[in-house]
Amino acid sequence: MKLRRITIHLKPLPMGSKPISDFAVMDFSSQQRFVDGQILLIDKPLEWTSFDVVNKLRWALRNRLGVKKFKVGHAGTLDPLATGVLVICTGLATKAIEGLQSDSKSYAATIRLGAKTPCLDAELPVSEWIDAQHINRELVLAAAAKQTGSIDQMPPLYSAKKVQGQKAYAVARKGGEIELKHATIEVSRFEIGTVEAHLINGNAVVDVTAEIDCSKGTYIRAIARDLGDHLGVGGHLIGLQRTQSGTFGIGQCKPLTDVLSAIETTPV
Repeated sequence: MKLRRITIHLKPLPMGSKPISDFAVMDFSSQQRFVDGQILLIDKPLEWTSFDVVNKLRWALRNRLGVKKFKVGHAGTLDPLATGVLVICTGLATKAIEGLQSDSKSYAATIRLGAKTPCLDAELPVSEWIDAQHINRELVLAAAAKQTGSIDQMPPLYSAKKVQGQKAYAVARKGGEIELKHATIEVSRFEIGTVEAHLINGNAVVDVTAEIDCSKGTYIRAIARDLGDHLGVGGHLIGLQRTQSGTFGIGQCKPLTDVLSAIETTPV
């Protein structure tokens, strides 16, 4: 494919000279908007990594702008098995990523009690079943209350946390061991929704839906693990949607396919 050239008259702004509120959001009126810096709000597809989304958008923007290099980044990773708000920054707005990453987040989660997995979600098979037939709503509410406020959380072994230059998940997938450190996080709301017991291949489990508001760096997979451990039955995450990232909500997000189509037709 032959790249076409466009001339962009741009005077770069110094770091921090433009507040986040000044950047365009989901504005496809002009290609210059992407260069000046804007924020794209994507409802991340299931099984895509956050970097998959970034790479797809970067390719589309480079092709549309007719340039070989173009800055695109995300402001907070979502696991492959999660969907929901993924904040993408383009052009000069990439300077705002660090600030956006610090924003609080909100999630809608489904936790399965009575079953453990190595990765703390459904990416890998269940490694241990523990009878959860005695777990009721009152017990779940009490356990959730103990995970509200300031918490020292152990990150999942299957995570991007680095120790001595190695990502934890890379070591874990090779069967190695790595020592992670607790991180202090804040859970401002852990609201329990439904609590439903059922059987899976004869194993008694309880599925719990919850809405969680938390600080940067919180692993919802770890919250699922710790809720199950507190109840003595283990647990893992079977569903996750990020519903809010800072001031941006799921209602503002569009499917990736819609955004890619809009980029293709954005006029000069």
